[in-house]
Amino acid sequence: MTARLFRDSYGVPHLRAESMLALAEAQGRVTAHDRGGQIQVEHWRTGGRLAEHVGDGGVPWDRFARQARLADTARTAYERLDAQDQEWVAAYVAGVNAVLPEARWPDWAPLGILHVAHVLFSDLPALLWREHVHRTLARTHGEEVVDLFQADAGGSGSNAWAVHGALTRTGLPILAGDPHRVLEIPGVYQQVRLACPGVDVVGLAFPGVPGVAHFGHAGSVAWGITNAMAHHIDVFRERLRGTPDGGVEAYGPGGWEPAESGWEQVLVRDTDTAVEVPWVETVRGVVVAELEALPASGDEMPALSARFPARASADLGIAAMRPLLRARSAEDVATAYERWIDPVNRLLVADREGTVLSRTVGRVPDTGGAARRLPREGWGEGADDVSWQPVPPARSVGDRAVDANERPDDPALALGYAYAPPYRAARIRARLADLAGEQVGVDDMAEIHGDTVSLGADALLRHLPDAADEALSPAAQDLVSRLQRWDRQMLADSAEAGAYAAWRAALVRRIAALPVLAPLHEPHGMGAVYAPWMDVRARVGEGLHALLDGRGAAATLGIDTASLVRGALEEVASVRAPSTWGDTHLLDPVRVLDGVPGATFAALERTGLSGDGDTVRATASTPGVSDVCWRGSVARWIWDLSDRDASRWGVPFGAAGDADSPHATDQLATWLAAGSSPVVTAWDALVEEDLL
Repeated sequence: MTARLFRDSYGVPHLRAESMLALAEAQGRVTAHDRGGQIQVEHWRTGGRLAEHVGDGGVPWDRFARQARLADTARTAYERLDAQDQEWVAAYVAGVNAVLPEARWPDWAPLGILHVAHVLFSDLPALLWREHVHRTLARTHGEEVVDLFQADAGGSGSNAWAVHGALTRTGLPILAGDPHRVLEIPGVYQQVRLACPGVDVVGLAFPGVPGVAHFGHAGSVAWGITNAMAHHIDVFRERLRGTPDGGVEAYGPGGWEPAESGWEQVLVRDTDTAVEVPWVETVRGVVVAELEALPASGDEMPALSARFPARASADLGIAAMRPLLRARSAEDVATAYERWIDPVNRLLVADREGTVLSRTVGRVPDTGGAARRLPREGWGEGADDVSWQPVPPARSVGDRAVDANERPDDPALALGYAYAPPYRAARIRARLADLAGEQVGVDDMAEIHGDTVSLGADALLRHLPDAADEALSPAAQDLVSRLQRWDRQMLADSAEAGAYAAWRAALVRRIAALPVLAPLHEPHGMGAVYAPWMDVRARVGEGLHALLDGRGAAATLGIDTASLVRGALEEVASVRAPSTWGDTHLLDPVRVLDGVPGATFAALERTGLSGDGDTVRATASTPGVSDVCWRGSVARWIWDLSDRDASRWGVPFGAAGDADSPHATDQLATWLAAGSSPVVTAWDALVEEDLL
């Protein structure tokens, strides 16, 4: 297969090939070269073989991967692809194996990596948390107590917005946005250009997966997505029973029925003993929690299973990828995304004809609102039925559209239970409204990326007492005055932003330590992989506004908001030395190759960051646990439909996974400034390299 490799000044690969298959093979080659260690780790994660290479720290993930049947799902989904899609994916794998012969990837490996990227990018962990709340608090404080913790954007999110050409300087649309995920080095997304006859796309790929899925610009059409926060995974309470022959039965709507089950061995580096992992799959789904062993003959045990759309339909959405590369219009992209599975996304797409569309894409189970809130009973009526709810048709956008994971105003689009607070969406809309009457351009979109105003802080500060409150010490009164005068900008060099964050964290810790919430701290039994979602302080931080409200379910907990607010103020005023937000809000990405023998790491300063979890400039921490930033914008993109080379893009670190490469961290300074870099596509402006 014939292909050529070019790179821009940031080392971003631009590939030009004679056919789609040659292009896929070349993409596999360059990804193995640029991100070889990273994609190997993701492949190990697919097969539940992480501990085999990194030691004990990989066991929780491996246990989950084996029980969730990730590799089997990927293998089955590949077998269900049509011949052309199989050939295309296999060409990519051939490219990977040519550069990393020791990898010996099977043809289905890219589907596994796509599955790993999304399997917990869902409402599954939140459903397990709410089940824990229900078990521990609902009996004494009522069913509504579950709703106090519903503001949960999880480990993911995004901003995206569109401006119709009637409002731009060029007369053609502009799209912009930034996906929010766990910050990792090497990065979650790979900047790439893919070109062959009939295809010329710049965009952001998942390393290890062919094509460009979420964010792309094909010249005549461009697109981007946000998480629609829709419910797409049903969780079931199961009753399991051991059989005399060593098997397992599950109790379904028709009584006891056979379930698939078995044991797998997880090898652990530097140990002689393998970890034995049981797995069970009922008619409803794979058991993903509370399974430490298989039940003995005649013994019953409870468990929780999950129906993943990808497993229920043997489809991981890879069939959308090739049509996306060939898309030439907004309708083409919307049609290609009809093959998308999960997670459910909100698509924004625009083309050079001026069309701008918003569409919800993905599989939503047709199971009703109750299943979105708590697990269903596996023996309940209809539990075995698998059906999907029709998603609303594409909507034409005539002015502006904003998606930031907030609850939609249109009930037809409200397909989930928990949504992100409305603050990011409100700020983007406000910034766009400020531009009303002006002809906007790419530079205006870039400024919105950097917005640091926290409407969440504004809402929380309404609980402050009067600065003259005589119940406060003079130091606390001074702190209240400072916070009331503060402009709500979460800037790294702001002492007031630092003081606000410290007060917020103190509030979270005090609420989490209340005796009434003590049952939440008891062992949850869900599994170690869910620990981040089961941290009581983290969940209190997500539900802080509802918990301080003092009405409804919050009233049943007896939370004394005024006392907690004053206590937190006194704590911060008495012990906090003057400092800025950036002194504690430090960049601390996950190192993907951590624990891999021989891995090297790029040197990173623990830089203080502007922004917060509820600002457009997304740099999230976990209030009450740590101010360190672990989640944020893993890319920024601005697609100009009038001229692709007027577009901009960027990632947090760089194009290369090799710590010694000059392109490992050469985009960091721009990312720290909430900036992005020009897209360059003229072939004569690029430098050709040998394609290994």
